Amino acid sequence: MKIYFTDWFDIDPAVLDNYGALNISLINDLPLFIDPFLLFGNKKKNYCQLHGQIIKYLKYLRDRSIEGNLNEGLLDAWYRFPEVKQIWLGYCLTGNNGRGLGPKFARNLNKNLNVVFSSFGKEQITKGSHIEKVCLIESGVGKDNISDFTANLIKKYLLEYTQKFAQKYIADNMRRTLSIPKVSFDYKLGVWKSECYDLPYINGDHVLLTPKEILSKDENWINRPDLINNFEKIANSVPDQQLRSQVNQYLSSVLYKDKKKEPTKQDKQKAFSSLLKKYPKLIEYYILSKENTHQEATRISKEKVVESEEFFIRQVIKFVEKIELETDFYKYGIDTLAEARARVQFLKDTIENNDGYRVFYNKGMPIQRESDLQILYRLTWFASPSDFNSEVNNGRGSVDFKISRGSKDKSLVEFKLAKNTKLKQNLQKQVEIYKKANKTKKSLKVISYFSVEEKNKVESILQELNLKNDNSIILIDARRDNKPSASNAK
Repeated sequence: MKIYFTDWFDIDPAVLDNYGALNISLINDLPLFIDPFLLFGNKKKNYCQLHGQIIKYLKYLRDRSIEGNLNEGLLDAWYRFPEVKQIWLGYCLTGNNGRGLGPKFARNLNKNLNVVFSSFGKEQITKGSHIEKVCLIESGVGKDNISDFTANLIKKYLLEYTQKFAQKYIADNMRRTLSIPKVSFDYKLGVWKSECYDLPYINGDHVLLTPKEILSKDENWINRPDLINNFEKIANSVPDQQLRSQVNQYLSSVLYKDKKKEPTKQDKQKAFSSLLKKYPKLIEYYILSKENTHQEATRISKEKVVESEEFFIRQVIKFVEKIELETDFYKYGIDTLAEARARVQFLKDTIENNDGYRVFYNKGMPIQRESDLQILYRLTWFASPSDFNSEVNNGRGSVDFKISRGSKDKSLVEFKLAKNTKLKQNLQKQVEIYKKANKTKKSLKVISYFSVEEKNKVESILQELNLKNDNSIILIDARRDNKPSASNAK
């Protein structure tokens, strides 16, 4: 069954693993991202050089921004890039067509070049320059934006990396020489140039490989949520006494002036954001703290990639083998609802009984995203006569998945997190609306929980709505504290 790169190009997975590349799915993006810090902190000279090339380009943009007169055409040419969809990474739930870097990212980057990147190449506090600064000063610029931008700026390396592997291991009839746009930048002319490469080619497009050692699963090592969550600790540890006093004075006057009232999380975030813009040196000290722990970044990212490989690749491969043994059953023995249920049950078993829950945690804390569950579920849809569609919208909002065999046999699957504040409302109305819009009576609602409190909340809602014994609702226990470690499990 063809799901992963090695399946499509008839490669031994061990060969690709020895090369150091991720065995991407060519059905759906895998939720991993390129972290530029893993280039900066890497001992390999070629990765450090790649990071230097990124900084060189940003310095060019900064200098042009200082000169002024940047029109929309130049913003498009220099700041806006399509997603490098051929690496098959990210959070796209249907294939690999992401949004890329649009006008919001371009304007945010251009606006902050003179402030955040003014000291690029002349740092006095940090050991180096970092593109991630743009996501520290502005909310709404996340790891997917940084990953897309980095992928575009190191695309030449990814092309050469893939070409080298392809020419050695992939048959001639499965490769094609193509002209790839925006590969190298001519600093004299200020234009991006195209170059030709001999690449793996399948289903009308080329494919690019990415080294696993530059990938991360959750946030980049340098990221805004980490900065905001640890703001007071970082502010109190800066060696600049005057800066510490100014920050503490501001916090006392804004957050702690009322001794009887504890500031809310939103109050703190607003105050911290204001301070970052007022005292950008705080960003430098935060980055320095992350630079000083670069070995930890490499270790954690490696662990997360390994867990993702187990969850999104090896577990799915095991399921493929099981499905292939039961092909007739899946083709002829059941309808779309039973087929959808069987794949949800696989997902449930993987998370609850096969260490699959690990991929949902970072530093022991749950990373609660419906998209992680949705991506794995999407990957399990093979060996099926059914038509499988994601994010189907029939005018009443989009449902996560619709499985159909013609107009008379359709089933819907919706994933929810127990922490969702609208869970009760969703269970009461949402899927029923979707069922009417899609003209079907068959659906599954899958709810995952990460704590005893969330479990109790879900069970209470189901009891209140008289849905306790509704077999269309499947609960997935993604708790960490009630499962033995892989080393202790028997």
